[in-house]
Amino acid sequence: MADLLTGLEPPAPPDPSHVAAPLADRLRPRSLVEVIGQEHLTALEGTIGRMVAANRLSSIILWGPPGTGKTTIARLLADAVGLRFAPISAVFSGVADLKKVFAEARDHARLGKRTLLFVDEIHRFNRAQQDGFLPFVEDGTVTLVGATTENPSFELNAALLSRAQVLILHRLGSAALEQLIVRAEAEVGRPLPLDAPARDALIASADGDGRFLLNQVETLFSVDLAAPLDPAGLSAFLQRRVAVYDKDREGHYNLISALHKSIRGSDPNAALYYLARMLTAGEEPLYLLRRLTRAAVEDIGLADPQALQQCLAAKEAYNFLGSPEGELAIAQACIYLATAPKSNAVYSAQKAAWRSAREHGSLMPPAHILGAPTKLMRDLGYGKGYAYDHDAEDAFSGANYWPEGLAPQQYYAPTQRGFEKRIAERLAWWNERRHASTPSRD
Repeated sequence: MADLLTGLEPPAPPDPSHVAAPLADRLRPRSLVEVIGQEHLTALEGTIGRMVAANRLSSIILWGPPGTGKTTIARLLADAVGLRFAPISAVFSGVADLKKVFAEARDHARLGKRTLLFVDEIHRFNRAQQDGFLPFVEDGTVTLVGATTENPSFELNAALLSRAQVLILHRLGSAALEQLIVRAEAEVGRPLPLDAPARDALIASADGDGRFLLNQVETLFSVDLAAPLDPAGLSAFLQRRVAVYDKDREGHYNLISALHKSIRGSDPNAALYYLARMLTAGEEPLYLLRRLTRAAVEDIGLADPQALQQCLAAKEAYNFLGSPEGELAIAQACIYLATAPKSNAVYSAQKAAWRSAREHGSLMPPAHILGAPTKLMRDLGYGKGYAYDHDAEDAFSGANYWPEGLAPQQYYAPTQRGFEKRIAERLAWWNERRHASTPSRD
């Protein structure tokens, strides 16, 4: 009823279901432009932005870490192009659930309403179940949007991947996570009870996971604190080790970048300093061990194959000894990496090989190196003329292993440093033998 003095309707009471909903749900974006941290996809010039502008959505696989907005983007995509949204989870669904979803999609299609089928954790479906999607994707019964945290190249069928475009979602950076906190503060109506260094530490502890961050924020809002928490107070409150930042407020990602680059630059003392900065601040040791392992394979590789083993051994030692004794093993691995010979030849070779695989599709290997377990396959020439290298002189036949239509490539170019110098000599000897026996291959 309108107010008799003002003639205005009184404000509606708050929706109790909205207030009771988790903060992450209350802050879900209502349009693609509100999605944080994935502008490379959702902006007008991005892949998703162009699909929406054309009102034509193809099947896609959203690949990214947890808490980066995969489910939200799928739901908003359905709204943006006018499709019915049908979500299922591969964790909780089986063949019967899929049949029901496809039957419902066909019924709606007859009424002129197409379906966007969102499959969370799609990589958890086995190969046969993944094949079951194909006819319904091909005939347009559903537009498939799958979400996965695992590499689709390894976890999804090639046939399914060929019918869907893989879109990569980025881990949320510090600026994006700060935006989430600002939105949460506006929703709750008060500032987060943290001082500036603790706020930075909270963002760093989320490690790019927006959903985790909002859950932590909601926990902080759920209690009445007498004063804002500092980093130590935040760590005690959340029962989680949170990196402390000094008066210069250098961020978590700045320090981990400095550690990695000091290792790459062969400065063990600087590397040890940044390692100490992060460990004494309360950084998770396993996070640092993961970064050291990455440096071992990215910046050292086969110049010193023991670098990777040192990192894995440090992880085992830390798990066995715990803190603080186990941190000595982490320091040893750090110094080993910084003083090892450096090579990014494996890293460069991996990138080049992946690029070549994408460009050249699914070329068939040459018949002579294919297995022939059946008579039909033998009749088709599988395995015919295969040269068993152990029977050749020096255990090297020099045979061609490349698909027809793709000339032999060189992805891996070892350096003259460390163990790779010996690898380079071995490869040069093999190449000389190979070219001498098949001069026409050039």
